[in-house]
Amino acid sequence: MVIFCLIISDLIVSTGATLSSKMAATEVLLKAQPTPQSISADSLGAKEHRIPVNTGLYTSVGQATAGFRTAKYTPEEWHQNNYAKFYQSFSDRDNAERIQHESKKLANETLALTNRTQADVTKKLGERIHDINFWKYELQREINDVIAETDLLFQQKVRLEKALDATEIPMQIATDNLECRFRRQGPDMVKDNVEIQLLREVDLLKSVQDLLQRTIDQTKNQIRMNRDAKQNLELDWSDKLDAHNIDDKCGRLNNQSTDIEYHPNSAKFEDNSSTPETWAQFTHDNIVRAERERMASINLRSLIDNVLHDTSDDLREQCNSVNVAFAKRVEEMNDAKTKLENHLQKVLIEIGNQEKNIAMLKEAINEKEPPMQVSQTRLHHRTYRPGVELCRDPVQYRLVSEVGEITESIENLKSRLAEAENSLRQLEDTRMALEKEIAIKSNSLFIDREKCMTVRTRYPTVIKLSGYQ
Repeated sequence: MVIFCLIISDLIVSTGATLSSKMAATEVLLKAQPTPQSISADSLGAKEHRIPVNTGLYTSVGQATAGFRTAKYTPEEWHQNNYAKFYQSFSDRDNAERIQHESKKLANETLALTNRTQADVTKKLGERIHDINFWKYELQREINDVIAETDLLFQQKVRLEKALDATEIPMQIATDNLECRFRRQGPDMVKDNVEIQLLREVDLLKSVQDLLQRTIDQTKNQIRMNRDAKQNLELDWSDKLDAHNIDDKCGRLNNQSTDIEYHPNSAKFEDNSSTPETWAQFTHDNIVRAERERMASINLRSLIDNVLHDTSDDLREQCNSVNVAFAKRVEEMNDAKTKLENHLQKVLIEIGNQEKNIAMLKEAINEKEPPMQVSQTRLHHRTYRPGVELCRDPVQYRLVSEVGEITESIENLKSRLAEAENSLRQLEDTRMALEKEIAIKSNSLFIDREKCMTVRTRYPTVIKLSGYQ
């Protein structure tokens, strides 16, 4: 029996320790809560001899409680616990009502802010569309102006091409005159005033053709630049049309639209995005470049008119000069027959002198062969010097320079010989022409009077040279 009581006592001790720890924690929480002032130990009807408050796990009031659990709360603690629960309930309800009120207020404020922001964005989209439409109109106007100017410039290019084609007939006439006069023989192969005027005419025709061709190339380049400018304007206009359509679509979107969805990574600025200033400056620069090209095209058209007018006048004036020179030359050839014998004698003397000069040059060239062989043989033998004796001494340098000097002398003599032989051939041709003097003069008169002057009557008019036909 004693052992059983000891076991029961140990269980009560262990249970009492656990309850004591819980009671201590509860007492701390209750002391932290505000306690109503009306609750006190006196108000609970305490007598002169109060019931002892539990201060321990095994506190007992006497033998009557022996064998019963004594770790219980007091009535005061029971009332405090109830009031603590009441106050906690009131506090939680008040906090919940405050949160609900603030939540409704925040929801209304965010709704109003969202609506204002969306309305402001829609307004700004409308302003943006207005700006895009303005630049679209400016681009379209400049595109139309560039197209019209390009068409006018293309017509001028056609005139230039016709004028260039018209210069082929004068070039053929002048070239034919020169080729016919090349068939003159002897002293008639002279660069007389007719030939000078013909060469001037050929040079003028070549200059005119080059000028017209350069002008055509410049015109083509300007047309290409106009079209490039137009293409840039059209690309810009097309981009603005796409941007207009996109912004117009964005402006029509609202909260009830069916094609809206989340795009988590869309709220950012692209790295290659422009600013409103650079956006407007880009289009402005395109329009300025197009206007610059259009003004250059206008100036080029004016230049083309001046070029065609000046070249046609210059060609007709030079044609008249050549005709006058031909008439004068025909008279001079009739007076030149009596002087041909003197020229023939001088040519024969010069032929003999030139033959002697050629023979002397050939002999001089042959005389250079032995010295060259000696120098090269010396150099060849010196290449067999042994070891360090193979030295670049002054002898070696002088032998090398000697070979170079002899080679240069031979080349100079050969060049002079070629010139002398060519001169001799020309003198012989002239001698043969002088021996046939009467036939030569008759032939020359036939070429200038019958051939050249007759062909020159086909020279084109100023109107045709101006590119109008």
